Amino acid sequence: MKRRSFIVSSVAAAASAAPKSQVPKRPYKAGIELSIIGFGGIVATGMPQSEADRRVKAAYDRGVNYYDCAPSYADGEAEIKLGNALQGLRKHVFVAEKTQKRDAAGAQAELEQTLRRFHTDHVDLYQFHAVSSMKDVDQILAPGGAAEVFLKAKKEGKTRFLGFSAHDAAAAIRLMDALELDSILFPVNFNAWENGGFGPQMLQKAKSKGMARLALKALALGRWKQGAKRTHPKCWYEPVSDPALAKLALQFTLNQEITAAVPPGDEHIFDLALDLACGPLPKLQNSELARLSEAARASEPIFRV
Repeated sequence: MKRRSFIVSSVAAAASAAPKSQVPKRPYKAGIELSIIGFGGIVATGMPQSEADRRVKAAYDRGVNYYDCAPSYADGEAEIKLGNALQGLRKHVFVAEKTQKRDAAGAQAELEQTLRRFHTDHVDLYQFHAVSSMKDVDQILAPGGAAEVFLKAKKEGKTRFLGFSAHDAAAAIRLMDALELDSILFPVNFNAWENGGFGPQMLQKAKSKGMARLALKALALGRWKQGAKRTHPKCWYEPVSDPALAKLALQFTLNQEITAAVPPGDEHIFDLALDLACGPLPKLQNSELARLSEAARASEPIFRV
């Protein structure tokens, strides 16, 4: 091999082997810091366990310590794959779990199932999943409701923190007033905020309660248009796949006084979010906000007030 070819090949090999940038961390609660990008369990679905293991380890090696899942994701596949992949890493990561069960018996059964699937005696954050109506709140708070299990689980050490994910602003605000919770996981999305009016009110309420804020749907563009080709089958909405626009969307979300964002479950969108989060994410300029607004006008927001 000629000297010049050898040098070029050596440089290329070194570049490919160089460690990738680490994902920054931000405060959550009680001195805990979370990576600003969380690994959603759906990412690990639809692939062999060996590939899920590889992806989880690669994310961990880049500094991701926040892993979010739920038993309803892919009918339990997400919990099983992610739980297996995190064996050996469990004491180094923050596991956030959820339940859609609103009654105490159902919530207790799902919590125990989750603990088995994650090969652990506790999760770090347990959340009421997808609080979407006042009826959900009524059932959670009623005698024999899921809130009883949550409070008991924290007392018994089966979870360190309590929270919920929200799909309805009024219901979210009511639940924050009713219970002493540690965090909220809710859509912080440029289109939903600008065109749906959805998000700011929950952010302000959570701040006033001293709750940590975690974000969903940072890289959602909007609802799939009727007849559109579903290019990302793991996403029920159209994700932002253009890297330049995705950077602006992620900047928007991470500049809203939140701890971390969980990207869509598509593995390629997750990889994109990871790369973008490792770079600077300054406050958006007016021209950048205008570009986001233009993109948003062409899509129906995923949530409205």
